Amino acid sequence: MSRRRSSYASSKLRIGLLAAMLGAVLFAGVSWAQETGQGGGSTAVKSTLTSVILGQKDPIFFIIAILSVVGLTLIIQGFIKNRSAVMLPESSTNTIRDMIQNKRFKELIEFTETDPSFVSKALNPALKRAPSFSSMKEAMETAIGEQTAERFRSIEYLNIIGNLGPLLGLTGTVLGMIEAFNAMNNAGGTASPGDLAGGISRALAHTFLGLFLAVPCLACFGILRTMVDRLTVRGALVAEELLLMIKPAEAKPAAAGARPGVVAPQPGAVRKAPMPAPSPAPQA
Repeated sequence: MSRRRSSYASSKLRIGLLAAMLGAVLFAGVSWAQETGQGGGSTAVKSTLTSVILGQKDPIFFIIAILSVVGLTLIIQGFIKNRSAVMLPESSTNTIRDMIQNKRFKELIEFTETDPSFVSKALNPALKRAPSFSSMKEAMETAIGEQTAERFRSIEYLNIIGNLGPLLGLTGTVLGMIEAFNAMNNAGGTASPGDLAGGISRALAHTFLGLFLAVPCLACFGILRTMVDRLTVRGALVAEELLLMIKPAEAKPAAAGARPGVVAPQPGAVRKAPMPAPSPAPQA
């Protein structure tokens, strides 16, 4: 019961931390827009800032928008799947332990075949290698390694998207700066500073979008990587503990002091004394 409470508390804490982080980002953005708009109307500044940031309908903007949707989906799936209640449910572990204690190994194989928990997927290949304990242990270690790698691969895309965000933003910024200075050149150098500043602000909007994509993805990737590492290590320890419960009986060692090739005497056998050699016949 205490372990269940602690896992629930930690999960609630993680969800609260994520909500607080997202709320802080939104609050900071709104506060910054209001402070910038003092004296000229905050509503107008908000609409102008939104139109500048979201008004760049070019390929870079659409790529960042698509990656934002993909990143948000991966973040939600990561926090849902990589939880203790999903990866290491206590009901599955208790069921497996009860089957091992009652020596219901056939039912145990069937249960671990269909149960999606981390421990069941680690134990099922080992049970199919019985009764060789070395083969069972090797199969379990392989299954644990495959599951761990699969968990890390599922969140690695967040790292890729987070690293691509600033690069895409920089690409859009460079293209925007090229267009701004090209327009100034075409005007024969008579462009006003306001026109130049407007072009530069539109170019820097891509940088903002790239950072807005990268920061949440990289932050959530670091949190999810820590969660996956901790849960997989704990799952491996639980699977090893259960495997030791079904370890086949070892062959008893040979009797102490026995040498190879020498047959030990049977209990109750009477050891006969050696017969004396016949004395030589007297000579005539």
